[in-house]
Amino acid sequence: MFTKLFRKHKLHIYAPITGEILSLNQVPDPVFSQKMMGEGVAIMPKGGSIHSPIDGTVLLLSGTKHAIALRSNDGTEILIHIGLETVSLKGQGFTVFVKEGERVSIGQLLIEVDWDYIREQASSVITPIVITNSDEREVQYEVVKECIIGETLLMTASSK
Repeated sequence: MFTKLFRKHKLHIYAPITGEILSLNQVPDPVFSQKMMGEGVAIMPKGGSIHSPIDGTVLLLSGTKHAIALRSNDGTEILIHIGLETVSLKGQGFTVFVKEGERVSIGQLLIEVDWDYIREQASSVITPIVITNSDEREVQYEVVKECIIGETLLMTASSK
């Protein structure tokens, strides 16, 4: 009985996009590779759009549409940064389907991405998925190389 009371709730974080899973240290940007933003993984997309990896709320949507932050019901904050050096695209190549403060569900469409345009205009399409408050969380990674939107479990997080 007491084990149920003291067992930590684990937040399941699913793939927001289909592609190849990479370690953050493989991201050619020190902000991500040195985990300055927090723990996480990166995905080399195979196309498709960005979908919600959790049930939660849209915390922040970048004015340039290249990044979105979500907060889960347990307070875990997740940043999805689409490509590298994409802030300079000033929103071109992205179509947003949600707004700040909106409740979202796992698998819900967040942002449609024109990957061909991003490949031509940005330095990389690699997409980091980072738990920005990971200093307050225990993060565990799943051992998989490929992921499918809304199906593949990438990470779990629980409060320390």
